[in-house]
Amino acid sequence: MQITGFNHLALVCRDMAETVDFYTRILGMPLVKTVALPDGGQHFFFDCGGAGTLAFFWWPEVPPPAPGIASVAHFPMDPKTAVGSMNHVAFSVPEEKLDEYRTALEAAGVPTFPVVLNHDDSRQGFSPDMHDKVFVRSVYFTDPNGIMMELAASTKAFGPDDIRHEARGPATLIERN
Repeated sequence: MQITGFNHLALVCRDMAETVDFYTRILGMPLVKTVALPDGGQHFFFDCGGAGTLAFFWWPEVPPPAPGIASVAHFPMDPKTAVGSMNHVAFSVPEEKLDEYRTALEAAGVPTFPVVLNHDDSRQGFSPDMHDKVFVRSVYFTDPNGIMMELAASTKAFGPDDIRHEARGPATLIERN
């Protein structure tokens, strides 16, 4: 296989008109394709840069949201979601625009996580201050569907020294006990 990049991520919304307004007006992502589905639903695509799109399905009848299972219940206190769920979507933005974009989200009535998070390799995984070990700075918020979003500004390129941990799963937990 030769993966050449991100094509699209498909999510489900509760109201396509509300979703179009949020992604075009607030996030500035152009609506680039609309599809009417034979079952009465819709499938719309938004340009999120880098030749990738964020797509949404809408159907007249769908199961209700399931926070804490299919979406984050409350970040950062409860960031876990179920196996097979989508935890969040992170969009790349220029670092020098991060504070400006956070302010714009709040001015549009979109609640954001109270601080810009500086992700680093410390035990807790983030720092209140910017320093040379910070690899990404983030602003977190949710869209009208309760989907957690992140504006992420990379501060350095990853290299071989950034792979320092062995992968874990249920088998490794059993072996350690």
